[in-house]
Amino acid sequence: MADKFQNQSDNVDLQARKLLAITPDNGIDLVNLPKALYIGVGGTIAIIAADDTSAVTLTVASGSLLPIRAKRVLVTGTTATGIVGLF
Repeated sequence: MADKFQNQSDNVDLQARKLLAITPDNGIDLVNLPKALYIGVGGTIAIIAADDTSAVTLTVASGSLLPIRAKRVLVTGTTATGIVGLF
């Protein structure tokens, strides 16, 4: 399949090129910072953003796309499922 954008450098403003299921964890940061988070099934999500030191809990609907560079998604406070990182 041809990719007419293959020679462009990737940056946070461009569409994701990789998807990764995220398993919430209270103690471990994500290996790489996603460009955004997709929420499959709504609920609450407790996240620590890239430059923050404490968590914020958000209420999100199913199918939400959060343009947040999260370094951690916590188990405590997260009821949403089907969380996918867009990279």
